[in-house]
Amino acid sequence: QVQLVESGGGSVQAGGSLRLSCAASGNIDNLRVLGWFRQAPGQEREVVSAIRRDESTYYANSVSGRFAVSQDGDKATTYLQMNSLKPEDTGVYYCAACVFACAWPPHPYDRSRYSHWGQGTQVTVSS
Repeated sequence: QVQLVESGGGSVQAGGSLRLSCAASGNIDNLRVLGWFRQAPGQEREVVSAIRRDESTYYANSVSGRFAVSQDGDKATTYLQMNSLKPEDTGVYYCAACVFACAWPPHPYDRSRYSHWGQGTQVTVSS
């Protein structure tokens, strides 16, 4: 089992920055892909960034060049640095872990491969 806890959400003005953290505990050696999902109001949850165990990274077109995903040395904590935030980045951000049969690159709206989820953290960007 893998447990995930997000932190770092908040409210910022457009152009600002936030850094989200996802702390993993439990059998983190089994973690193959850590994804960051965003669920905007009234929209489907989508993956905006992900990092694979070999440190390969993925970014959705909507965040490429503005967001950066990274992990600490023991891969227990994953970060999502979000710069140049836009109002359309508003939503609840979830980190999720895939431990088996993980698609790479991630399918944008496929949540089924992620077996462990954090509780989510709200990000609000005002114009």
